[in-house]
Amino acid sequence: MSTPSKQSWTGYVDVNQPDSVSGSAKIAPHSPLLEMRGVVKRFGGVAALSNVSLTVGESEILALIGENGAGKSTLMKILGGVHAPDAGEILVEGRSVHLRSTSDAGKLGIAFIHQELSVLGNLDIAGNIFLGREPTFGGPLKLISRRTMFEEARKYIEPLGLDMSPDTSAGLLSIAHQQLVEIARALSQNARLIIMDEPTSSLTPRETERLLTLTRKLRDENNVSIIYISHRLNEVEAIADRVSGLRDGQNAGELAKSEITRDAMVRLMVGRDIRVAVRDAETDQNAPVRLEARGLQTPRYPSEKVSFSVRAGEVLGFAGLVGAGRTEIAQALFGIAPATGGEIYMDGSPVQVKTPADAISHGVYLIPEDRRHSGLALSLPIRENISLPNLGAFATLGIIRGQEERKMAEDMVTRLNVRSALQRGEGGANAGQVADAPAQSLSGGNQQKVVLAKWLAMEPKTLLFDEPTRGVDVGAKAEIYDLIRGLAANGVAVLLISSDMEEVLGVSDRIAVMHEGKITGILGRTDFSEENVMRLAVGDALSGKVAG
Repeated sequence: MSTPSKQSWTGYVDVNQPDSVSGSAKIAPHSPLLEMRGVVKRFGGVAALSNVSLTVGESEILALIGENGAGKSTLMKILGGVHAPDAGEILVEGRSVHLRSTSDAGKLGIAFIHQELSVLGNLDIAGNIFLGREPTFGGPLKLISRRTMFEEARKYIEPLGLDMSPDTSAGLLSIAHQQLVEIARALSQNARLIIMDEPTSSLTPRETERLLTLTRKLRDENNVSIIYISHRLNEVEAIADRVSGLRDGQNAGELAKSEITRDAMVRLMVGRDIRVAVRDAETDQNAPVRLEARGLQTPRYPSEKVSFSVRAGEVLGFAGLVGAGRTEIAQALFGIAPATGGEIYMDGSPVQVKTPADAISHGVYLIPEDRRHSGLALSLPIRENISLPNLGAFATLGIIRGQEERKMAEDMVTRLNVRSALQRGEGGANAGQVADAPAQSLSGGNQQKVVLAKWLAMEPKTLLFDEPTRGVDVGAKAEIYDLIRGLAANGVAVLLISSDMEEVLGVSDRIAVMHEGKITGILGRTDFSEENVMRLAVGDALSGKVAG
């Protein structure tokens, strides 16, 4: 990793020197905890950050918002010591510092809790908290004192509400509990600034509320400052003391506490108002049933039988808490984890779906929850990702007709407005250049568009969306919603699995709610409400008739 010279840093301080963090130098009494001034970062010819500045006060929760690709991750990686900036200055308590590694950031009390948690499942809770810093005895033998480690671990996990023994295997913990272990690790390192990147993306509503309460406690009782990164604007509105926005690698503005509203944040992020596609008419009840499941049983819930149908042109939402069995239904319909019982009908005829190839042959396609690992070949160009499921359509005697493949990919890039960081580079980029960019270079929202593009090119009859906008910014969300509604308008049957209440209520024609492997109710639009969905999601029955 390259590092800038000392000359590019005004008032350079080496964090490895004893007086780098503390010492005799006087700190201005009202200096913010952190300042990032005029930060610039380029990758090749692409400017990821252009003269970006950021300030975080003592005991403050600063929300950092922006569309995917706006530069949030790059800025935080610079703060975390992962990337070196090409220009700019970082000050901690008024003193300029040079962060050459994550270790340097740690010495300054900066901790990073990533969206993809780094908890090691083969270690216990205490081992994760003190990984690399285990208390030892025995002099040069350096034997780990597990008793001391457990005692110290309790000091950090108990105040966080993690009511478990420190010797509990981390592999047995839920995502929410793993996040608490990460926070305990940060506190054990005397973290004064914790960066939380999409911390609630995999949490239930109840777990989310607990994390928000804990975040306030860290600010109020532990005097910890937080940089909170989230696309869930309702959370930002509830938790943030101040909001800072990035757009296209530049500062977009700030909002004080009294100015934080959803509309104001949207304008800060995208520079315009966003119209979310909401279904304004009932599905044609005379439309043919495209997909039907009768008594479907999945490996996870073998004793439960699930039945439902989706008409052509209909969006059937699937709601429920994490672990309710929604993803398992999608995997059974797509042949990833075939159903252990029941029947699947397509256009009124029974079909056998034992593999994804079976599902694809019947026009059933899945946009998976984990797009990076299950939906894309990240190292391949966007063009090849789009053509991959249907290569036979572009081949003669096993040889790919490259010109046809390229034209199709470029058409899909244009149709779905797939945007690459190349378009922020010198001279921008056309559809052909974007199609040649590797999939891993795209933001989350644009990666999701590529997953969708490969199936749209094959004219689907039924599309299964599993958490289609998880980790996607508000602008890309609106585009994806428009695409879903457009697909339904063209007669495609859509099954939409989502943990986003606003999403499932706004886009669906009907909502099937699941609890512990079974459908507890199917709501028509006249019965749509957050209360009705949540009551069914926790297994309660609704008074009155539930539409089916």
